[in-house]
Amino acid sequence: MLIQPYSLDTGIKGVFLSNKVVENEVKTFITYNKGRDWRLLHAPTTDLSGTRLYCVQPYCSLHLHLHVSDNPYTSGNIVSKESAPGIIVASVYMNVMYISDLCENEEYSILFLNQGGALVAIRHTPLPIRHIWLSFDEGRHWNKFSFTSSPLYVDGVLGEPGEDTLIMTIFGHFSHRSEWQLVKIDFRPIFNRRCTTDDYQTWQLHNDGKVCIMGVKRIFQNLKPDARCVKTKDQYISQMSDSCPCTEADFECDFGFERQSDGGCTAAFWFVPSSVSRDCTTGDSFLNTTGYRKALSNNCTAGTLGKYRLRRQRCPHQAPRGLQLVTSEGTLTATLGDNVTLLVFLEEGDGSTTSITVDFGDGTAISYANISSIEDGVKHTYSKVGIYQVAAMALNSLGSERVLLYLHVTCTLEQVQLSAPSVVVRNKAVDLSTVLKPRYVGTVTYYWWFNNHTEPVVTLVGGMSFTFYKEGTHTVTVQVSAGNTVLQDKITVAVYEYFRSHVLAFSSNLDAFNPAVAEWRQDISRVVKDSMVQVTGINGEQLLVSVLPGLPTAAELFIIPEKRPTEGTMNRKGTHLEQLSQVLLSALNQDLIQFTLRPGVQVNVYPTRLSPAPLVDTSESGHNGAAVIMLVSVVFVGLAVFVIFKFKR
Repeated sequence: MLIQPYSLDTGIKGVFLSNKVVENEVKTFITYNKGRDWRLLHAPTTDLSGTRLYCVQPYCSLHLHLHVSDNPYTSGNIVSKESAPGIIVASVYMNVMYISDLCENEEYSILFLNQGGALVAIRHTPLPIRHIWLSFDEGRHWNKFSFTSSPLYVDGVLGEPGEDTLIMTIFGHFSHRSEWQLVKIDFRPIFNRRCTTDDYQTWQLHNDGKVCIMGVKRIFQNLKPDARCVKTKDQYISQMSDSCPCTEADFECDFGFERQSDGGCTAAFWFVPSSVSRDCTTGDSFLNTTGYRKALSNNCTAGTLGKYRLRRQRCPHQAPRGLQLVTSEGTLTATLGDNVTLLVFLEEGDGSTTSITVDFGDGTAISYANISSIEDGVKHTYSKVGIYQVAAMALNSLGSERVLLYLHVTCTLEQVQLSAPSVVVRNKAVDLSTVLKPRYVGTVTYYWWFNNHTEPVVTLVGGMSFTFYKEGTHTVTVQVSAGNTVLQDKITVAVYEYFRSHVLAFSSNLDAFNPAVAEWRQDISRVVKDSMVQVTGINGEQLLVSVLPGLPTAAELFIIPEKRPTEGTMNRKGTHLEQLSQVLLSALNQDLIQFTLRPGVQVNVYPTRLSPAPLVDTSESGHNGAAVIMLVSVVFVGLAVFVIFKFKR
């Protein structure tokens, strides 16, 4: 069964209409008690021409097109007004087409006039018209009136604010090329006096003969068909008699209960009807539901239906059960230095005699004599980031219950810096690392992206090893997620079979101008490289200079092979790089590599004894040149020691 998204307020308290799809058929249902019970609409016994209609439920019933107009200048398929209770203008159908003496398979817009004391109908048609219809007996009979001497293509109808208006404006055009025309219709000459009590007749609202609706008998008044008077707002609309005794139809299922096919209310599978509020103090009593409650706005008086009344029960003395611990925000995170509010709930147990202890997991705990004293929550501020095990315990003489919450305390991540060598060896693992600011921000997830790979490598630590298998330039990006913040840093790594490198130092006056900014380091690297190229004449494509973060200011110089292929063995190529290295070291040792940082500030570049990446040959069959030299040196030292030892003897 499907319910259409639109239902209609009929203007009478508790009475609604709604459409349902039942067995692939749309059927209109009506309720007189705010949706507790629904039934099909009865069709009239005859049409307006007096022809008898044979429509027997449930095989046949009256159906309404519950669709309001999207156009503010038309009334739509259905309309009702609170000032005209009991009147619903709608397009209807049954098993056979129900046709009034007005419609005759034509579509009309219906407007309320004089607080529902009269109805105005105007035809929906692409053809020009010059007539409207007026009804004074709620649509039973219609009178035809001419509103213009020339036929008008009607585009819409406007009324004065409120349905008590007696002036209407129709706008349209006489032809497709003409300008808009406004026709003002004044109905005031028809209603030439104010209504009195003699102009009204009464009718009583009922549901299949039952006159008690929402606990009261409601009597309404409407104008007599021959009355031609002006209604004032809310004049003689309704009268209410004494309340009716409550019946089964005045009650709906209470919270936690569901209606069954026999009309009764039973507890849902998730609801425990025997549960007692924690506010129930031992020795006292409370009113417990029987599964029913009186519908909202129902005015019936207490009857003799005892099963619908609340039952008074004694508050039992029981152990705490259903303890819950949550943050006021409903999250499992907190910000360092801010107050976090923890809420403690107890579903069952005597709240006045059950003590509550909250352990915040940072060495701080607090106890309360009863849970009522912490209804607004417990506030706490953490001084360090981390994951804290927060515990709450409820305890009374009959037992206890404990619940845990793992709270992530974080601070805002401000900066991410990715570190890796500028030049690495192919097929050899290289270490990548990150530095966070501040250093400790809580639970952090790292996402590593290499070149154009679509899937990242995810780690929980700020470093990893990676092997590059192809020569060339590679891009490494790391994204760091901490709390609601995601920051990233990116570097470029050059990969070669072999290279030569040296660590460089600068004169100490450079440290005073080091702002610890990546862009500044890049500028200094470029200036140092340009100075080396100018002094030595070495091809700039074979030099890479990378200024390192931190103080004292230092840099790393890389001498890499030429990009164009050259002939010769690996040893010959390595010898060439060694020659370039000696040329650069000679220039550095002679203080030839220098630059002017600003007027009056001259910076010299020096070599250091450290050589973090000597000439490298990754082939397994080849021999590293530096390793051969070292081996020969060891042999000579051994021979020298042996000769001295023999000489002393």
